[in-house]
Amino acid sequence: MTEVKREVFGQMPQEEGGGMVEKFILKSDSVKVEILSLGCIIAALEMKGRDGECSDVVLGFDTLEGYTRKHPFFGAVVGRVANRIAKGRFAVDGKEYQLFLNNGPNSLHGGARGFDKVLWSPQVLPNGVCFFRLSPDGEEGYPGDLKVWVTYTLSGRELAINYRAQTSKTTPINLTNHAYFNLAGQGSQDIYDHEISIEADSYLPVDNTKIPTDRIRSHRSVLFIRWRLMFLKICRAEPVQSCSRAGREVAAVQGTGFDLRQPVKLGKHLQKFHLDGFDHNFCLPQVQARRLAARARHPPTGRAMEVHTTQPGIQFYTGNNLDGSLKGKGAIAYPKHSAFCLETQNWPDAINKPHFPNALLRPGEEYNHSTWLVFNTA
Repeated sequence: MTEVKREVFGQMPQEEGGGMVEKFILKSDSVKVEILSLGCIIAALEMKGRDGECSDVVLGFDTLEGYTRKHPFFGAVVGRVANRIAKGRFAVDGKEYQLFLNNGPNSLHGGARGFDKVLWSPQVLPNGVCFFRLSPDGEEGYPGDLKVWVTYTLSGRELAINYRAQTSKTTPINLTNHAYFNLAGQGSQDIYDHEISIEADSYLPVDNTKIPTDRIRSHRSVLFIRWRLMFLKICRAEPVQSCSRAGREVAAVQGTGFDLRQPVKLGKHLQKFHLDGFDHNFCLPQVQARRLAARARHPPTGRAMEVHTTQPGIQFYTGNNLDGSLKGKGAIAYPKHSAFCLETQNWPDAINKPHFPNALLRPGEEYNHSTWLVFNTA
């Protein structure tokens, strides 16, 4: 049985359009979640540890003022297009569009005023809350009137997030939630003692602006390419280096620091592979069905979470850009690597890469994806 409460969280400043921000509290026997009508933000998520004590495991702020200032999308739904679009440019049906550049040379998470910074209209459900907004044609440079529904429902240990959208013009869309987790409890200094696993055989290499380098192959495709190149070499006397050249372009996780198919202790893993952290898309099986994407576990407290999704990718981010300058709940500073994100989504810059999973929503179609977060004590 889920209990749902609503209360006033604060008033938006006039320069941000004004309006009342509400907080919705979903509570089951195992989990309590607080969600804001501003940006559909998960502002708090409390779960029990092995000792039976509850802790809030997501980063954020105690007051509305924190969320109206600049912050790294704590807990928010981001869109129209989550992640990066190279140079903020794309073309649809022969027409070119230019977006605001808010991440170096690229557009990130919807632009200057994306879905995370606006008020949504709420509807209370028996076990959750549904938020709606109309993103007007031309908002942040995107085409079409886009109707969007984001629904949070809590059942026992499982928080489900469903994203639906319909459009009047063909538009790119990619929605996700950007919650920052620390299963030791928000405010803990790092996530090095967490165990992480991701159910992906391949990932997207990126350039220095975090745009995919367009060299992804599944491990199975890699084997086929190698076999094909060897076959051509035999038939046409092509040089052997063609095969090795193809091998260097493969983005299979096997044998690399990106192989997270078995649980790794994050701190030791980063040290072993000399990694500064993760901010990469891991490629999931492209099937429109619920499947396990990732697990996270904090052995000292026994807190664990699973991420299930219908999306084709999951962005694993380890809070590399947190630097201690932001003070969150309880005036605690959030330093580098003090949280992780597991953002289920389409692949970055898919709108500019036709061989990536489809990023376009057309009139008469419906965008419909779900993610399930399952919280356990192990």
